[in-house]
Amino acid sequence: MAQGPRRTIQQVVGVVALAVAVTAFLSVAAVRHGFFDLKVYYGALTWWVHDGGEIYDFLKPGTQYGFTYPPFAALVMLPMAYLPWTAAIVVSVAASVVVTAVLFWWLVDPISRRAGWTRWFALAVALCLAAAYEPMRETVNFGQVNMLLLFLVAVDLLRLLPAGSRWAGVGIGLATAIKLTPGIFIVYLLVTRRWRAAVTSMAAAAGATLLAAALFPDASREFWTEALWNTGRVGELAFVSNQSLRGVVARLNPEHPSTLAWLALVLATLALWAWRSRAAVVAGDEATGLALTGAVMCLVSPVTWVHHLVWLLPALILLVDNGMAAPAGGRRRRALLGAAIVGYGFLISRIVWAWEKDFTGLDGFLGSNTYVWISLALLAFLPIRRSGGDGRISRGPGGDGRTGRRATPAGSAVDAAGVPQLDQHDRRSPAGQGHRVGRPLTVG
Repeated sequence: MAQGPRRTIQQVVGVVALAVAVTAFLSVAAVRHGFFDLKVYYGALTWWVHDGGEIYDFLKPGTQYGFTYPPFAALVMLPMAYLPWTAAIVVSVAASVVVTAVLFWWLVDPISRRAGWTRWFALAVALCLAAAYEPMRETVNFGQVNMLLLFLVAVDLLRLLPAGSRWAGVGIGLATAIKLTPGIFIVYLLVTRRWRAAVTSMAAAAGATLLAAALFPDASREFWTEALWNTGRVGELAFVSNQSLRGVVARLNPEHPSTLAWLALVLATLALWAWRSRAAVVAGDEATGLALTGAVMCLVSPVTWVHHLVWLLPALILLVDNGMAAPAGGRRRRALLGAAIVGYGFLISRIVWAWEKDFTGLDGFLGSNTYVWISLALLAFLPIRRSGGDGRISRGPGGDGRTGRRATPAGSAVDAAGVPQLDQHDRRSPAGQGHRVGRPLTVG
């Protein structure tokens, strides 16, 4: 690769060309939602603060959409009620962009080092590709909070927990208090036996919830006793935007979806996740633990709208990371990079919407659940690699960090299921032989 100014020029030209291509793609593929969900938040907070109404009684005019998050989320969003509408849009978009850039800065650094790219170039490429990613553009176009929650969790798992910080768990707790579904990461801490971080996350979630209850007792009472249990606010489970296991089962029989079949699938999925998550933590691969838990959250939640699938972004980035870490020209590299390209290609394509009106038949079963199949594949096959103390590939004697696996103290590696694998030397040794506007009823 060219060095110095010439390389910088090449990278700038490459980023500009990619940005133009993504812009052209979005002009054709992206659906404009006019910050619909943000309008619901803004309207509910305005109604609550300025008009004297209860926040959970508000419905956006002409719709059945209302505020569905816990009271602590209302407290966090409260400043929005004092902003002009345009300023609220700017803050929403800017917040999502900033936290996405920081998260990507952490995740793409190993890729940039292995590819010999400058870090800014790798980040710029990742952000351009993220702009085309359907869940990301839906998050921005709806004015959703998904990336903010992912960032809070990532701060804990990628920064505080590996450093042994006593504050590890606070981000997960706050994310859970804002929206209940990130509570799966508290379960992750328990399953992987990080007791202190688990207790910290539970204390943070409880503390935030109690603070909101003390400040807004009426709203808290209404949420925890009525709004949370009002299943009519959830929406149509069979709607094609619901890319969870519950959605799969509901689309098989929209009139009478089998709860028993759904629970059986959830239990099996959670068992697979618990096994792989523990293997990731034993290997010191906290980023993969984050990715696996994000995938399982999307799968087992009763409702996972397409925009919630931003939680798959760490897994897709790690697929590329693992591919770049594999030997150049090898079958493993081709397989992993190919899987990342295929998964990303489907997740920018809006393919599930082809079956929005009719998801019957084999093609409907396979096509309308495309994003579910990708989530399952990532959960089952995302590689786990053993890391050193800094979370990077361990370098043994003579190692260059590009072998495609994490070195273990015994010289072994960890395969896609988290099972230790002997290297060639050990095999020869005696020791080695042994969503859109119009989606049903919910803003969430």
